[in-house]
Amino acid sequence: MTRQINIHGMVDPHTHLRDLDWSHKATFASETAAAVAGGYWAIFDMPNTPPNTVNRAALDTKLERLTKSAVCDWGVYAGASQADNSREYTVMADDCCGLKIFNNATTGDLLISDQSMRDQHYDAWPRHRVIAVHAEGKTVLDILALVRKHRKHTHFLHISTAEEINYLKAAKEEGLPITLGVCPHHLWLTEADEERLKGYGIMKPGLKAPADQAALWKALEDGVVDIIESDHAPHTIAEKESADPPFGVPGLETTLPLLLTAMHEGRLSLDQIVSLVSENPRRIWGLTCPPDTYAVVDLDAAYTISRNNLHTACGWSPFEGMRVQGRIVGNWIRGQQVYDGERILIEPGFGSNLFG
Repeated sequence: MTRQINIHGMVDPHTHLRDLDWSHKATFASETAAAVAGGYWAIFDMPNTPPNTVNRAALDTKLERLTKSAVCDWGVYAGASQADNSREYTVMADDCCGLKIFNNATTGDLLISDQSMRDQHYDAWPRHRVIAVHAEGKTVLDILALVRKHRKHTHFLHISTAEEINYLKAAKEEGLPITLGVCPHHLWLTEADEERLKGYGIMKPGLKAPADQAALWKALEDGVVDIIESDHAPHTIAEKESADPPFGVPGLETTLPLLLTAMHEGRLSLDQIVSLVSENPRRIWGLTCPPDTYAVVDLDAAYTISRNNLHTACGWSPFEGMRVQGRIVGNWIRGQQVYDGERILIEPGFGSNLFG
């Protein structure tokens, strides 16, 4: 007899869904399908797929496409631009889940490396929406200085090192309005896996040392980490096997099975998992789970992650070949079954903007 549980209102606040100018990599339809297969109610899309979401016109283009395509509920980030687009924020913020500031290496013109420019973006962004940041190493301290000055809630994305954990743990003890997320690829993989994975193991931030990985697990144990987020970032197999593979890995369909496997191994409790993937992201972004919105999980079902059982358009996973225990066998959103454990049961356009 199998054990089934319901996890209500899972949210991943950190995905790169592609579509638009990068429709050859993936589409809003394919990646929201991957989300519901991964058990999610809602996911939030980052602004760095061209055309970058840095003004109202680009936002409207993305909102229109998502409204027609998404099969789960969703939110989108505005992006801070080097060109200082902060005057656009007043006409963007209410339709966005937050502002994303790239403070370390990224593509396009979204890298904000000047502290005074970061300060301008912090000052202009409305207080009622979260600021999410890519900050690595000592850049974390620069961002904490802005949080200290502006007292605006800031979520630190994909934290990957012991150094960063120490900075953020101290900031929490200071009482700063911050939260932080960690990704499965940094919890389950290290730089020792790079030779085996080759292009499939290239992401930003990159894989780190075993000591950093251990620090992330300790931070989970201590309750320092608020969210497990996938940083879902699909690229085609041809791109990943090229001489210059782009940064990013998919993760929407593997995050929950990996966490449930950790539960079976005694590394996490079920209560911790529910907090990390549903309760905490809903609290941080001020969301209420709709009635009859839950993933149905078979805790005892074991299977091997394979590209043959993925819905993401990219058709691969850095965790391919890994044995996991815990399978999503159904997903319901607002009383409608959207996934039956194998097939997507809903038409594109079912999903809605949670912040519009």
